[in-house]
Amino acid sequence: MILIDDFISLLFPRICAACGNSLWKQEETVCLSCEFHLPRTNFHLSLENPVSRLFWGRTNLESASAYVYFNKGNRVQRLIHQLKYKGRKDIGIYLGRQYGQYLRYSPFFHTAQLIVPVPLHTKKLMQRGYNQSEQFAIGLGESMKIPVDSDAICRRKETETQTKKSRFRRWQNVAEVFEVKDPGSLEMKHVLLVDDVITTGATIESCIRALSPIHGIRISVATIAVAPA
Repeated sequence: MILIDDFISLLFPRICAACGNSLWKQEETVCLSCEFHLPRTNFHLSLENPVSRLFWGRTNLESASAYVYFNKGNRVQRLIHQLKYKGRKDIGIYLGRQYGQYLRYSPFFHTAQLIVPVPLHTKKLMQRGYNQSEQFAIGLGESMKIPVDSDAICRRKETETQTKKSRFRRWQNVAEVFEVKDPGSLEMKHVLLVDDVITTGATIESCIRALSPIHGIRISVATIAVAPA
């Protein structure tokens, strides 16, 4: 069995999704060196962090956080690019599992009862084959021991990419595009809304506005990365 595994490794080498170096047998998706050097934010330890401040005065949130910092050229950019455009669903699940271990014991996130990923429009979902935010949600759910509802919110219309848009244009682009399918199923629940990368917060804010009228709902936000606005 060991010889067969070694032969397969020669044909299909396992490489780190962050740096491209070979993975050791005990490593999964990301090598130990890259895992150690990921630029973690530790925002889950504070209510007054930069992600939370994006929503101050705009929405009513329990808490908000991001796992790592996103900057051009860093390990995180490579991971996100492969997750979104190279079919590497495993990256989202892996990062979700890792971050879920932190959120599970956070004083601000440990009471979350349900994880809801920001949805893609049906057309984009068919093109990509999966929702990268849902993969992150799956990993979070495994570590936090809570269910994921990928159908709680739907995107009613396709929108343009948010890249290179101003903050106001980003908000216009996603205003009122989300709809909650079954509001009653979310009543009196602490919902963890998740996405891949947060920049201005416009997309997540639009989701929050769709969820907010639900009776007794409490909403927190978690993303893989936070990017400069």
